[in-house]
Amino acid sequence: MARQHARTLWYDRPRYVFMEFCVEDSTDVHVLIEDHRIVFSCKNADGVELYNEIEFYAKVNSKDSQDKRSSRSITCFVRKWKEKVAWPRLTKEDIKPVWLSVDFDNWRDWEGDEEMELAHVEHYAELLKKVSTKRPPPAMDDLDDDSDSADDATSN
Repeated sequence: MARQHARTLWYDRPRYVFMEFCVEDSTDVHVLIEDHRIVFSCKNADGVELYNEIEFYAKVNSKDSQDKRSSRSITCFVRKWKEKVAWPRLTKEDIKPVWLSVDFDNWRDWEGDEEMELAHVEHYAELLKKVSTKRPPPAMDDLDDDSDSADDATSN
């Protein structure tokens, strides 16, 4: 049986390039990150061997890169050699393999917007904190016409 490619998603950040090899219940996982390429292999739940080899668009710092495995995928955090330089694509070649896609759920145009992105993250964290704080539900008694007139009478 021939090897197949794992469906791969990627997105770019100022310091890292993130790749997600989408393989559920993977076994025998091997990830080799070198300065100019990544080699990924594993077997899926059906025992099919998956293999991807990607020549990177630019040089990476393989010593400061890592991978993390979950039951649904293997995610690689690859440190860029030149930080704050946007990658227009993941691969060295200007062709897009059918198994490689941009992860639009995580993609952001960050170039030149690092401070703005940090402000958005802080704002989002603040919103989450407010939402997660349990407060008593708002009083709904002001919706009655009778209570409005009663409030007006007591305030005079």
